[in-house]
Amino acid sequence: MLGTVYKSTGSWYTVKTEDGSFYECRIKGKFRIKGIKSTNPVAVGDIVTFDLKEIGDEKVAVISEIKERKNYIIRKSVNLSKQTHIIAANLDQVFLLITLNNPPTFTSFIDRFLVTAEAYGIPVVLLFNKMDIYDDGEMVEVDYLVQLYKEIGYHCIDIAAKEGVNVELVKELMVDKTSMFAGHSGVGKSTLVNALEPGLKLKTAEISEQHLQGQHTTTFAEMYDLSFGARIIDTPGIKGFGIVDMDQDEIGDYFPEFFKLKSECKFNNCLHLDEPKCAIKKALENDEISWSRYRSYVQMVTGEDENYRVDIYK
Repeated sequence: MLGTVYKSTGSWYTVKTEDGSFYECRIKGKFRIKGIKSTNPVAVGDIVTFDLKEIGDEKVAVISEIKERKNYIIRKSVNLSKQTHIIAANLDQVFLLITLNNPPTFTSFIDRFLVTAEAYGIPVVLLFNKMDIYDDGEMVEVDYLVQLYKEIGYHCIDIAAKEGVNVELVKELMVDKTSMFAGHSGVGKSTLVNALEPGLKLKTAEISEQHLQGQHTTTFAEMYDLSFGARIIDTPGIKGFGIVDMDQDEIGDYFPEFFKLKSECKFNNCLHLDEPKCAIKKALENDEISWSRYRSYVQMVTGEDENYRVDIYK
């Protein structure tokens, strides 16, 4: 039987078949997919083959094969640096929710996420949430970030999920697609899903005042069929986002504004660090490239990558 994984709890997988039936499945032995050492071999969004087997008096569904993925979002596992974690597979797009504070989303996190999505060919829409709670000074900061990412070519939308502001714009982009919502805990992913589909009543939580940090309300990634012809994967809050399996010399290719200029560098293998006649450094000096983006790039290339695991709230 063939189906799509709608929920993964680590030991059980909820799989939906084409006729709309759901089966609770286990996996057979250890899966190794193209050498990916992953904490979760089967991810939400995977298309799998499974068999119904009778063990004693009960029927058990066992996944026997994972079909080839068109793409996936992957990150380093925060606690196991050698292991990776596949967040979801076979996506048409990702919505990354960003909040200026309550909790803060830093550009280094945004850039790591965007680089990974670029590497796997997944379009990202940036949703700047909680626009209803910012004061004038904070609005200026959000506007600056929106302009920064718009100029690079990313689709940005200001929203207030709790108030329903611009939720319709998000809805329009989701029709006939499988989308994933991602971001830190507390940025409003579940609130946005509830605004799009009130009947789901996903659990939401208040921000912890002490740490300005979101509480985990989604424990496992889960896909939902929405009434307006869309599928959404709601994911647990991501605290850190470490990039996986990228060579030093390819990271710059996943920064679209760097990629455009790289042919103008003197050296073909320019890493845009200390090399002479580097087009990216020149653009940086002329304020044509953002310093925050360049700083994110340098962190990734020089291996200062480990600070993605630092809990900034401690």
